Amino acid sequence: MTLTDPVQPIRPAATIVVVREASESYEIFMLKRTSKASFAGGMYVFPGGRVDSDDHLHKYDAYRHGPSEAQAAQVAALGDEWRGFWIAAIRETFEEAGLLLAYKDKELISFADDAVHEHYDRYRVPLHKGEVSLLDICERESLKLAVDHVHFYNRFVTPIGRPRRFDTRFFIASAPEKQRGKHDEKETVDSIWLTPQEALERNSAGEFDLMNVTRMQLTWLADYVNKQAVIDMAEERRDFLVRRPVLPPAPIRGA
Repeated sequence: MTLTDPVQPIRPAATIVVVREASESYEIFMLKRTSKASFAGGMYVFPGGRVDSDDHLHKYDAYRHGPSEAQAAQVAALGDEWRGFWIAAIRETFEEAGLLLAYKDKELISFADDAVHEHYDRYRVPLHKGEVSLLDICERESLKLAVDHVHFYNRFVTPIGRPRRFDTRFFIASAPEKQRGKHDEKETVDSIWLTPQEALERNSAGEFDLMNVTRMQLTWLADYVNKQAVIDMAEERRDFLVRRPVLPPAPIRGA
């Protein structure tokens, strides 16, 4: 990069590490992005994406449960735009992964009944196409988004020099009952539940491509022995890492 190169804009983004119980340790849900994607093509990622302007709408206040008083530190760390990050994280996780973090009649939505799963799954394509919004879905179905169930964890900013730059807030949430998740077959072409250790081992073997930021998150998460330990950490967190990595300078031509 030189002084004459344009500075890439930073786009706000949000993503959720969704966790569930497993026979060994715990598992997280990951998606493989299509190789045609302009960002992270062919990589395995957590569900998430860009924060849209509509995610900041105050109209969502009537359709969210939380943040709770216990999440006051998370709100303060996210700043004045906290609403948009939580809404975007939940919206993108439903759109990309089919995991719906919301309450119906004061209970987290369960997909134990296939008919219930199929009913909500029909919203994913029109949501992706922009034919309906998450707010529309909440209004039609009388849902409350489970903000109190989704915990801010840390923040990463893509370094200067990358073709696309994001300022991403990472969240952690427990998977609701019987919600298994599935890729959308558009932006994502595969999905899998696996332990952080498995993801790291497969990455080292060259069969599971990861971005550096994803690898770092997995390395930290691998220190926790089970799902409850991860959720406890997320709920009790008061210090929130903000990381702005810097790329090494490009070599001088002709040197």
